[in-house]
Amino acid sequence: MSTRKNDPTMFTPARLKLARQRRQLTAAALARQLDVSPRSVSDFENGRRVPTEPELAELARALGFPVEFFAGGEPAELTEDVVSFRARPKLPARRRAGALAAGRLAIEFNAFLERRFTLPEVDVPVVAQGTPSAAADAVREQWQLGSKPAPNLVHLLEAHGVRVFSLGVDHTDVDAFSFWHEGTPYVFLNTAKSAEHGRFDAAHELGHLVLHGGGRAVDGVDVEAEADAFASAMLMPDVDVLTYVPEDPSKDQVLRACPRWRVSPLALTRRLRELRQVGDGVYRALCVDLARVDADSDQARESSQLLAKVFKALREQGMTPHELAADLMLSTQELNNIVFGLVVTALPGRSTALRTPGGRTAHLRLV
Repeated sequence: MSTRKNDPTMFTPARLKLARQRRQLTAAALARQLDVSPRSVSDFENGRRVPTEPELAELARALGFPVEFFAGGEPAELTEDVVSFRARPKLPARRRAGALAAGRLAIEFNAFLERRFTLPEVDVPVVAQGTPSAAADAVREQWQLGSKPAPNLVHLLEAHGVRVFSLGVDHTDVDAFSFWHEGTPYVFLNTAKSAEHGRFDAAHELGHLVLHGGGRAVDGVDVEAEADAFASAMLMPDVDVLTYVPEDPSKDQVLRACPRWRVSPLALTRRLRELRQVGDGVYRALCVDLARVDADSDQARESSQLLAKVFKALREQGMTPHELAADLMLSTQELNNIVFGLVVTALPGRSTALRTPGGRTAHLRLV
């Protein structure tokens, strides 16, 4: 991917379209904001006309991107058919386009990281055959988790080469999504959800990566149901659940058991039904009782360990958040939206995780 930037004589039409889609605007809506004709925006985006300096400045102001952003190289391609959007038909096209644009920005940011750091290698198996539960068992075996509860899911994914990013406040209606790009898996998580729901979302998206190559449609298969089944087995291994939860448990027993796997009571109840640890009558009664309970805990949401280490290392070498964003041709707010808000919260301290003065690429260790 080209990294051309900061050349005032250059203009990349595709980057204007990317910026517009990131703001979830149609070409007509952007034209209204600029008080120009829709044809003008179309001409810019299709390379029929290059904006003048004043026009480019106005486009940058309206879209909230630095002028330099529009002089960068061609952005990465990312199409809907390789992305796992839940309830795709119910999600407006502009929302999907905005989420895809965030994914394309994350791909560029990942390229920036890979030029400066040695990131964990990809270790995510693709399991084309068998049940979702068997696929989860295969991942657990490859990652040496045994039958114990899964640790922090975001940290676990990052340690095995998944690039995990966040969805900003402008995408609260997008649950989460994932995709593969040039051999690297990506997961985006909605930070407006509870810790338990965010954890299940991370496992669900891992299921898409493992089972469906990041969300490609499979004829005759309910891919969302499969990803849910994978997540349930990944988070709550059968041996562990059957050991710690009695048959036909009470509501209180379910609530006391949830912290072991850091899942919601309803998620555990559904898992108990899958394992035939509860009968249909008990299951229905539990669902009714638990629906009346505010069962989300006050535990902190799982966040990125890799990105926190990256920003800490960069700051220790004197790179401010503003300088980092400028190097990426983004605003600090735009960058924060996809990195769990970590740009301005990374703490100073000693680290050797940055590229050395001699140009060697430094290593990030995740434990």
